[in-house]
Amino acid sequence: MEFKKILFPTKFRELAFNSLESILELKKAGLNEVVLTYIIPRDEVGFVPYGGYMKDEEERLREQARIRFESWQEAISSEGIESKIRIEVGNPVPKLLRIAEEEKVDLIIAGRKKRTVLGKVYIGSHTLELVRRSRVPILVSKYMVRFECEGDLITRVNDRIFTRPLLATDWSEPSEKALKLVSSFKGLADKVLVTHIIGVKISKGLDKSELNRIEKESKERLEEYCDRLKKDGINAEPHLFSGRSAHEIIRVAREHKASMIVMGTTGKDRFKEFWLGSVSHRVTEESELPVLLVP
Repeated sequence: MEFKKILFPTKFRELAFNSLESILELKKAGLNEVVLTYIIPRDEVGFVPYGGYMKDEEERLREQARIRFESWQEAISSEGIESKIRIEVGNPVPKLLRIAEEEKVDLIIAGRKKRTVLGKVYIGSHTLELVRRSRVPILVSKYMVRFECEGDLITRVNDRIFTRPLLATDWSEPSEKALKLVSSFKGLADKVLVTHIIGVKISKGLDKSELNRIEKESKERLEEYCDRLKKDGINAEPHLFSGRSAHEIIRVAREHKASMIVMGTTGKDRFKEFWLGSVSHRVTEESELPVLLVP
């Protein structure tokens, strides 16, 4: 799997351009085009109760976005990457999904709401809906974050995010796809941390012999994942732990200095476009690292 074409939607928030610059490293993984996208919410150019439409306001917003994008295009072009601009009016999520399908992108970059004063992370409702419904991987970007760790409030800049990814796997089909995706990081990643958590729900009530069997099987599967990455020329090391899955993934990522987290979006049932697995949701919400979610 390669990231030849990515969709970069933005609301032009602070550090949005910095986030874009950090993504351009994907050129080493085959990136050759960025689709810069701005969706004008319909309620910003329409008004009630008369159902009118403010065409002049739409044109002003379009022109403002175009000018900003053109300056971004210069930076993208300097990296030898092509770009195009899409500015549309409507409901953000359906519009982005339609553009992603029309442009046949390999990756969508999504933002998140700003952290609160207490350092909490919140995924915006649009981002969460986008993750639930997208058929292509979503990177939840977090360029600069403030988070609480052991009582201290820490500021972190996530710039070289592909150097030390943590691949969290639960052996599901999306996890298998995530492994293949990480294989495209050759030339980007110094090392991949391949992690599996034996969850509390799985281990609860099992006797020692059964736990030993699960542990042995999990170690073998982790080694298999690492061997497959090594065959693709990527250094990888296995990490097996037990406990509350989301909590452990975030802990392991911090302790082993991961640069990002990659995981599958395992759904709750067969209507997975309406659901996001609870572990992937919590990790995306609570981790200070960018999270790459693979459907």
